[in-house]
Amino acid sequence: MAKRALITGITGQDGSYLAEHLLAEGYEVIGVMRRSSTVNIERISHIQDRLTLLSGDLMDEVSLINVLRDCRPHEVYNLAAQSFVQASWSQPVLTGETTALGVTRMLDAIRIIDPEIRFYQASSSEMFGRVQAVPQDENTPFYPRSPYGVAKVYGHWITVNYRESYGLHASSGILFNHESPRRGLEFVTRKVTNGVARIKNGLDTELRLGNLEAHRDWGYAADYVRAMWAMLQRDTPDDFVIATGETHSVRELCEVAFAAAGLNYEEFVVVDPVFFRPAEVDLLVGDSSKAHRLLGWKCDVDFYGLVEMMVAADLQALQR
Repeated sequence: MAKRALITGITGQDGSYLAEHLLAEGYEVIGVMRRSSTVNIERISHIQDRLTLLSGDLMDEVSLINVLRDCRPHEVYNLAAQSFVQASWSQPVLTGETTALGVTRMLDAIRIIDPEIRFYQASSSEMFGRVQAVPQDENTPFYPRSPYGVAKVYGHWITVNYRESYGLHASSGILFNHESPRRGLEFVTRKVTNGVARIKNGLDTELRLGNLEAHRDWGYAADYVRAMWAMLQRDTPDDFVIATGETHSVRELCEVAFAAAGLNYEEFVVVDPVFFRPAEVDLLVGDSSKAHRLLGWKCDVDFYGLVEMMVAADLQALQR
């Protein structure tokens, strides 16, 4: 009998890669989508005929209970959230409703319908915010610096709480930045690689960015979803930092991306204060040794390979 997995946020970057991975592992994959007039299923269109898509919403616990009752999954991956950090300042309450309380609604639905369901929560390196130690591991204290980071801390601790209170198999992956050609255009990596492609094709003459000195630990999303799956295959639930362990600045991202198209970033990048965050997170870099040890996980694509892959995909998309 095939295992059944339910993914919230299946239309997002991580959801699409996770769906591919689970299908390859022989799962029956069910995606939960919010009902809306404009649904963007571009990222999963190539596998859509192999998925079951159901309507449900993290704002509505009854809808989650119904979905779980109807499809009885063995595993639930909660990837849905208001995931853009910048937007969390303009929509702090909505961010809290989906990114924080949405986790509670899903955990509660699992507790009511079937406490044997294994649960994965997408936690985030943004929880570390103003970092208390470098690098950051599972024991580093959280100090979030955005409404998004604060909401993710709530989601993280409520997952731990349900694990300890109700004995649920609930695990959190504290994922550092992970990118891909499927990343949304509002995220800095994709903003840069898409900007490079547009400049290379004569559609733009400059690229406006915020803080070039912000450092991030950037990995490849398809590598990171394998870790999510590995967590739910263990006998005991736990929390894991998933990261490359290397840090690079936005400036370096620009250098590598523009060079991949034969350009010099200094001729095109304009620093614009409009893109600075009210509270900046300066240096995120993760220590994944626990995941290497207990999950046997490692990343296959490095920073340079990732940026070059994204630039190539954006150049190709524009040529189409």
